[in-house]
Amino acid sequence: MNINFSKSAHGLIPAIIQDSETKAVLMLGYMNAESYQKTLDTKKVTFFSRSKQRLWTKGEESGNFLNLVDIKNDCDNDTLLIQVRPEGPTCHTGSDTCWQEANNQKYGFISDLENTIKTRRENASRSVGTEKSYVASLFKLGMNKIAQKVGEEAIEVVIEAKDDNDDLFLSESADLLFHYLILLQAKGFELNDVVDVLKSRQK
Repeated sequence: MNINFSKSAHGLIPAIIQDSETKAVLMLGYMNAESYQKTLDTKKVTFFSRSKQRLWTKGEESGNFLNLVDIKNDCDNDTLLIQVRPEGPTCHTGSDTCWQEANNQKYGFISDLENTIKTRRENASRSVGTEKSYVASLFKLGMNKIAQKVGEEAIEVVIEAKDDNDDLFLSESADLLFHYLILLQAKGFELNDVVDVLKSRQK
């Protein structure tokens, strides 16, 4: 890998640390040629500490190591993207990331939708703003109604799968996924819990 450490007067380049599984950005550090080589040799991410003016292996005191998975260089050969498996929280404050965020798997729009459903569920329990909310109304009707809706949507997906109308098939698939996310929330779970089960079955 051709890395240009000479662009900085002190031979340091930024190293962006990303969880290899969740893809969350955990922290930003700086590396010189020596810390980069030590990272490769030990498989523990090592930086050059500008405050301590020495090599610093993340976790050398706390035990919260960053285990190396992969390193990529950017198009200018002067910034690293390092994928890791973290042991414990990354930030010295005890947070998962240095941006005070939880290091959870996220699925873009689907995660946003889950958060919306969660808010609607909380509103339903407090009877706040439920008049115009379909999701809140489902939660107020209870588990049997929510489960029934999932069953109905599943049947619709099967029916449309046998026809040739792709638009209807995708529409019913969206309805099924939407109601399934509601059912998960009603049971106290999230999509990540289902993903964890699938991962446990991986051979």
